[in-house]
Amino acid sequence: MAQLIFKASVIQLSERPSGAYGPLPAGEYEMIITRSASKPTKAGTGHFLELEMQVVSGSASGRRHWERLNLDNPSQQTVKIAQEQLARLCVALGLDEVEDSDELHDIPFIAEIGIDKKDDTRNVIWGYAPAMKSAPKPAVKPAAPAATKRPWG
Repeated sequence: MAQLIFKASVIQLSERPSGAYGPLPAGEYEMIITRSASKPTKAGTGHFLELEMQVVSGSASGRRHWERLNLDNPSQQTVKIAQEQLARLCVALGLDEVEDSDELHDIPFIAEIGIDKKDDTRNVIWGYAPAMKSAPKPAVKPAAPAATKRPWG
């Protein structure tokens, strides 16, 4: 227990609490996965993989997004969608086979973020792409050998 001497009525409150965020504006963000866990669905009929993602560059650096992939669900269509999303993420991360969700952590990728059409206070991820570590250097062609004079002209 911590002893406090605090009076809330003397504090002027802003309309929005400090640190409260709305959804990220639609766009592309460089992100990493910082945490992952398998959790049961609310109905108790399956499990989802929850991925905590963090923006790692730009003005939104530090902001987080949680993605839930229903990999175990009575609806095979739901499972198919989740598997496709996970496959797209793995391709962006440069991974083909994953045995543990920890293997997804700390690898930069680009997420195309949008606003949920059903709830404009939430973000959705529309796509994934590899993060560019550095621009590839153009191949340098070796210089052509200097022309030699032929004795016959």
